[in-house]
Amino acid sequence: MFQRVGPAAYKDNLDNTYLLSSYYNNPHRLFRSIHVAGTNGKGSVSHMLAAVLQSAGYKTGLYTSPHLLDFRERIRINGEMIATDDVVAWIEDFREKNESWDMEPSFFELTVAMAFDYFARQQVDIAVIEVGLGGRLDSTNILSPDVSVITNIGFDHTAILGDTLEKIAFEKAGIIKPGIPVVIGTTQPETVKVFNEVAALELAPLFFADQEFKVDYLSSDIEGNQLLSVKKFEEVLFPQLMLDLKGRYQQKNLPPVLKAVELLRQIGWKVSDDQLLNGLANAKRMTGLQGRWQILGYNPLTVADTAHNSEGITEVVNQLKQTPYKRLHFIIGVVNDKDLDKILSLLPDSANYYFTRADIPRALDERELARVAERYNLKGAVYPSVEKAYNAARNYADESDLIFIGGSTFVVAEIL
Repeated sequence: MFQRVGPAAYKDNLDNTYLLSSYYNNPHRLFRSIHVAGTNGKGSVSHMLAAVLQSAGYKTGLYTSPHLLDFRERIRINGEMIATDDVVAWIEDFREKNESWDMEPSFFELTVAMAFDYFARQQVDIAVIEVGLGGRLDSTNILSPDVSVITNIGFDHTAILGDTLEKIAFEKAGIIKPGIPVVIGTTQPETVKVFNEVAALELAPLFFADQEFKVDYLSSDIEGNQLLSVKKFEEVLFPQLMLDLKGRYQQKNLPPVLKAVELLRQIGWKVSDDQLLNGLANAKRMTGLQGRWQILGYNPLTVADTAHNSEGITEVVNQLKQTPYKRLHFIIGVVNDKDLDKILSLLPDSANYYFTRADIPRALDERELARVAERYNLKGAVYPSVEKAYNAARNYADESDLIFIGGSTFVVAEIL
């Protein structure tokens, strides 16, 4: 499993994916889809799109990764996870068939095959499919979707995808298909040329959503739902749009969602403005999204977020600056293939840190994390488990403090 052990589990070709798909009668050809890639925000964008389509009355599949608590989170229809019995039956069937096939698929290849087969058998109207890693060589990239979406490009998985934004963008641009419209969420000087060139080569209509849509924060209601103002080309589109995803950074994820829905409408999908607004107001409830500025408790305010690269951490730190508290207690654990210096240099040196590690082989030792953090004047204590770090923070925090838990998807998973 790449998620647990890192790059050693990554396969850099689609051979098994195509083979598996053919064995299951190419299920990806039996349902319509939206394909979503990007460094940050692709999970949130996928969940928002699924909620909007679900609100419009379509039977909507949603494939995302990784999961936090339950493997079945990866495969949903109208927000409902695939049944345990369906997972077990599919794996038993694969084992039986594989006696003659003699394949050795990766965890991710097998999971994608399961999802696509499930969506086809359940006859979904459309499925929103999140890329696992990169794009060009990702197992999901056998789709021919109605719309492709690339949220943004940042430095993550550089050992696999490349060490420049241009190289990473090329890998993500691998999901651009001939003639299929592609939405870019964030215009970045380093990547515009890459997307323009690939889209031109594939004769794919290209749209930069942040150049069309402008989203401004208005306020939050008592439950933390955001109220946003949306303009398109300076004309007010929605004077007050509610979004139940609480992270302020979701303002950057909204434009590609709105553009993708606009393009879907142009090719015949029926989504009214009321259905669009209802889906966004209830995105978390309808899809089960967790781990994005998720409030776990009050007095003290306790928040978890899965941001785990420099771009994601920057957004989290910005939101922390806008959140009132007396003292900040920061529980952090990371995996061992991240650019530690880049991440730690972004963190506030006024916080009390609780250095820890998730219970996976890929986790960085908490003592090494604390040692590197010292270079950036980040002070705190080390804890051998996430639970012990959390208990310590709870003991030290006052009601007016803030406890933040993050640095890794797996740290958040253990807290949840």
